[in-house]
Amino acid sequence: MSKKIGILFGMEDTFPQAFIDRINSKNEKGIIAEAVSIDKVVQNKDGEYAVIIDRISQDVPFYRAYLKNAALTGTNVINNPFWWSADDKFFNNALADTLGVPLPNTVILPSAEHPTDTTGKSFRNLKYPMDWEGIFDYIGFPAYMKPYAGGGWKNVYRLENKEEFWEKHQETGQLVMMLQEEIVFTEYFRVYCLGCKDVHIMQYEPRNPHQLRYVIDGPPVDKKLLATVKDYTLKLCKGLGYDFNTVEFAVRDGIPYAIDFGNPAPDAELTSVGAENFEWVVEHAAKMAIAAAKKQKPGKMNLTWGTFIKDAVSVK
Repeated sequence: MSKKIGILFGMEDTFPQAFIDRINSKNEKGIIAEAVSIDKVVQNKDGEYAVIIDRISQDVPFYRAYLKNAALTGTNVINNPFWWSADDKFFNNALADTLGVPLPNTVILPSAEHPTDTTGKSFRNLKYPMDWEGIFDYIGFPAYMKPYAGGGWKNVYRLENKEEFWEKHQETGQLVMMLQEEIVFTEYFRVYCLGCKDVHIMQYEPRNPHQLRYVIDGPPVDKKLLATVKDYTLKLCKGLGYDFNTVEFAVRDGIPYAIDFGNPAPDAELTSVGAENFEWVVEHAAKMAIAAAKKQKPGKMNLTWGTFIKDAVSVK
C-alpha cells in the first residue's frame, strides 16, 4: 500500500510544487507526494495522508482543525498543530532562557485596547499604573515592540524613547505586544532547521527590503561562531519540537542572541530566499518528509513533541 505525502499551502508560488516534484522525482517505492485536497472533514475519520507539511494553518482556522483531526487518525503533521496552537513568541523566549541560549531582555505588555467583550472591570488583577519605569529600565531604549504571536515582520516597531513607545503602543489596538531590548549587531543570521537535525545558516540583513535580506556571497564568518549558532539552533528546535523552523540570531560582541525562533511556516519562496537556499530547503524538506512517511504508523500518534513537553509528561 502506498503512502501519500501532502502539502497544505496558501499564497506560495514556488516551494509547494518544487517540494512535490522533488519527492516524486526520487521514485521512492510506495511513496507519492501531492497537494492536499479536502472535500469534507468528518470527526476521527481521515488517514489519507501519512505526512502533511503545513504551510498555512496559522492563517486558516479551518485547516488547523482539519490537521488536528488528521493527526489523531495517524497523519504526521509537520509542524505539530497542537503545539503550534499553544505556542507563542514570549513563551519561546522564556523556554530559550531555560535552555541557556542568550536572549535580548524582553517583557510582555497588556493590549492598548480592551479585547472584545471585556471592560476595565475585566482587568482588576492588573496593578495601575504598571511598573513602567521598571520595564523601561530593564529594556532600555532604543527598543523593539512586536506582537507576542504572529510573524512576517508585521506590526514591528523600533522605538527611540518612552514618548515614542506611548504613541506607537496606542496604534496596536488589541494586539498583545512584547517590548524587547535592541541588539546592535555586527552580524545577523537566519537559520533553517529541518527534522531537528539538519541546519542551514544564512547570512541575513533584516534592515534591507524584504527581497534583499538574504545575503549572497557575504563576508567569511568565524567557524566557531557558526558552530555556536548551529548548537543554539538545535537546542531551540528540539526544545520546541518544530521539524520545520527558522531561527534568527543577532551577533553582538561575538555572542549570538536569539531574536526570533518560532517560525513554523518559514519563508521558502525562490524569489525571496535565492536559488542556493531554495535548493537546500526543497531537498532537505523532501528527505525529511520521505523519512517521516517511512516511519509513520497508521492509526497511531506520529507527531513530534519537543523536549519541553516530553520532559513535563515524564515527571511523576
